[in-house]
Amino acid sequence: MAEALESLECRGLRVQLKWPVPVAALRYFSPAGDFAGRLRASGLALPGTGQAREERGLILAWRSPTDTLCLAPAAHSLTDLARTLAGAADGCLVDLSGALALVQLSGARIADLVCRLGGSASLPRPGEARRSRMADVPVLALCRQEGEVWLLVERGFGEHLLGWVRATVLDFP
Repeated sequence: MAEALESLECRGLRVQLKWPVPVAALRYFSPAGDFAGRLRASGLALPGTGQAREERGLILAWRSPTDTLCLAPAAHSLTDLARTLAGAADGCLVDLSGALALVQLSGARIADLVCRLGGSASLPRPGEARRSRMADVPVLALCRQEGEVWLLVERGFGEHLLGWVRATVLDFP
């Protein structure tokens, strides 16, 4: 998906900062309009409130009632999707590749870390996407499966978030 810039492993936790990340914002006026219909015709569906799911190799994560993030394994997947959605008057695909950094968390201590960075309400369950503040910056946390959480943050805050992760892990018993 992206190049690993830095990784850290310790005390039941693996952390990787990745950038660039092939990602786009799907912005639409209505989840029942032409844009959403074109998406459904391509075999994808907008996630419900607070949901994150994987379909056809793409990860769709709810951000708001009219905004969904789409993470792709490669940039060409977003190009193909953009072609499918082009022309819909009630929505658009905005390529955010390069604008977001991805901090991948895996291991048994994910909950300990996320709760310390942003509180228990920041921790998504499998199939969920949650917006919150962690390390005092806006983060979208999504959980594809048990034992794995992805934190999406504006690229400029990636190193900041990783610094907080390093300092927090040092406090683990």
